[in-house]
Amino acid sequence: MTLRKLMTFSLLLFPLMAFAHNFVNGQPVAPVDITDRGELVLDNDTFSYKNWNSSQLKGKVRVMQHIAGRTSAKKKNSMLIQAIEDANFPNDRFQPTTIVNADDAIPGTGLFVSGKIEKNKKRYPWAQFIIDSNGLARKAWQLDEESSAIVVLDKEGRIQWAKDGALTPEEVHQVITLVHTLLDK
Repeated sequence: MTLRKLMTFSLLLFPLMAFAHNFVNGQPVAPVDITDRGELVLDNDTFSYKNWNSSQLKGKVRVMQHIAGRTSAKKKNSMLIQAIEDANFPNDRFQPTTIVNADDAIPGTGLFVSGKIEKNKKRYPWAQFIIDSNGLARKAWQLDEESSAIVVLDKEGRIQWAKDGALTPEEVHQVITLVHTLLDK
């Protein structure tokens, strides 16, 4: 194979490598049904879990974060999480949704991960936290292991922006601006 053909072939593959996920703008996320654990519910200081399905993403503008159950994954997009907190979006029209892939956690850290999520639910009771014990969402959405993916959804549950990996400061600004725009519609 000539160098020119090799470079052309490499350039054709680059978009596939740059976007490992299967998120498509204007479409809902691929269906996921999480029944092992699922959504964390806090009722009168008591935690429980209920089944969760990706069809429940309709109704509010959302920034959905899918993260591996690892501190390193959580840190990748902590700048965005802080920007969302600082933006003080209206809870009646916006909801952050965090899906934690507990299947992608360091062995022996399950209780630590669960404790952190429960602490966050108490701190942000309006936020949605889903525990995916079997990594079903990562598989369905073709996400990288040990990573953090961000997806912005409109109130109809359609993808408006997505990235698997750490966001740049410019991308954080882009997401916050997009959420403001979606809330104004």
